[in-house]
Amino acid sequence: MFSGIVQETGKVIEFLKEKDIYNLSIDSSSEFISGLKKGASVSVNGVCLTVKDANPEVLRFDLVEETIKRTNFQKINAGDNVNLERSLKMGDEIGGHLVSGHIHGTSKVISIDMRDESWDVEFSVEPFMQDYILHKGYVAINGCSLTVGEISKESFMIHLIPETLSITNLFQLQQNSIVNVELDQNTIVIADTVKKYLDGKS
Repeated sequence: MFSGIVQETGKVIEFLKEKDIYNLSIDSSSEFISGLKKGASVSVNGVCLTVKDANPEVLRFDLVEETIKRTNFQKINAGDNVNLERSLKMGDEIGGHLVSGHIHGTSKVISIDMRDESWDVEFSVEPFMQDYILHKGYVAINGCSLTVGEISKESFMIHLIPETLSITNLFQLQQNSIVNVELDQNTIVIADTVKKYLDGKS
């Protein structure tokens, strides 16, 4: 599990396919990788990936085709910046909301309104997401825990503060950029429970 509070960005060194496995290598700070064990979980752009090496000099992961199809790793290239977060430990402060690292789908940037210090970013909504993205609810974008602003059937708005823009890779967003979306699991459970109840009443 993760908190959705990105700790730093890393740079993609290499992203190659060998047979049916994709090999991803990422350069990160020595502080971030310190003490990492083989098999540890790391959130990369919101995707929970498993570390291949003990005490690594660089982060290396294996990805399968299903992960590529479901995420914005379809568009990733060497040199790209990715958001990184190590998994929570017992007793850690949860500054955002609980995030599993299991991506539900992707969204496209429709528009960006760059204000003096903050950005208002409008994202597209896939039809299956509509019931689970609520005004003032939570959503994780590229692994960042964010609060949903205005919503419509076709889109939702996120208001990005300077701190988020300075720490994460969201400052690189442009129109038509593709981002990973993880819906809030609590919202999913509540919405599905209410729907089943209402369906049973009809």
